[in-house]
Amino acid sequence: MMRFIILTIALGAGVLAGWLALSFRSNNAVAKVESPAPQVRMAEVLVAASELALGQTLNDKALRWQSWPADAVGPSFITRTAQPNALQSLNGLMVRSPFIPGEPIRDEKLSRNSSLLASLLTAGKRAVAIRISAESTAGGFILPNDRVDVIHTGTQVGEGQKQTTSSTLLSNIRMLAVDQTITEAKGKGTAIGKTATLELSPAQVEIIAAAQASGTLSLSLRPLAESEEVPTKSPESSSVRVLRAGQSEILKF
Repeated sequence: MMRFIILTIALGAGVLAGWLALSFRSNNAVAKVESPAPQVRMAEVLVAASELALGQTLNDKALRWQSWPADAVGPSFITRTAQPNALQSLNGLMVRSPFIPGEPIRDEKLSRNSSLLASLLTAGKRAVAIRISAESTAGGFILPNDRVDVIHTGTQVGEGQKQTTSSTLLSNIRMLAVDQTITEAKGKGTAIGKTATLELSPAQVEIIAAAQASGTLSLSLRPLAESEEVPTKSPESSSVRVLRAGQSEILKF
C-alpha cells in the first residue's frame, strides 16, 4: 500500500513538472514575438550602370533604374516617377564629370554641348593655350584640373643694361588640358606636352596674351589644399604696350 502511494505521488510530481515546463516555454515563445518592422518607401532612381568616364557619350546600356530609399532621394536625382523617359531623353549626352557604378545621374554632371572642352568651361570663362615645356611645368607633372600660378619672365633694359626679371602674373588658375589630353591617363607615365590650356577670365586672357608677347611663361603647381582660393592677380605688376582697335594702350599685368 505504501509503495502504491509513493508511486502515485511520484507520478503526479512528474506530470506537474512537465506541465510547468510546457507553460514556461509557451510564455517565452509569446514574449519573443516581435512586431514587424515598418516597410521603407522606395523609389526608382537613374544610376550609372558602369563607370562613366569624362567625355563619354551616354546610351541605354550606360544607365539603369535602381531602387533607392525615398527619404534619401536628393533633389537633383532623376526618378522614374518624375522622368519615366529619362533613358531615351539622356541618350547621346556627354559626361562632363566622371560617375562610379551605382552613382545617381545628375544633370549638372552632364553636357548637351558636343565640344568636351567647351562643356568643361565655367560660365564666363575662356580657354587659352600657352606654350610649355617640361622645365616650365614642374618637370611635366602638372596635369588637367591641377591649380597653378602663372609666372612671367622677361628682359628689361635700364641704364644701358639688360636685366631679366620674373614675377607671378596670376594665382590659382585651373589647368584644363595638356595638348589634347583633358584627363590623366590611368596606368601611364606623364606625357610632356607642348601647350597647356588654362581657364581664364576675359581680363586674364589679355594679360596672358601680352605676357607671352613680351617674354616667356612658366607654371608653378599649387597644393591641393589651396585649390579653393579665389584666383588672383599678383600685386607686383608690370606693363606692356599693345595695339587695340588701332590705338596704342598700356596693359598692366
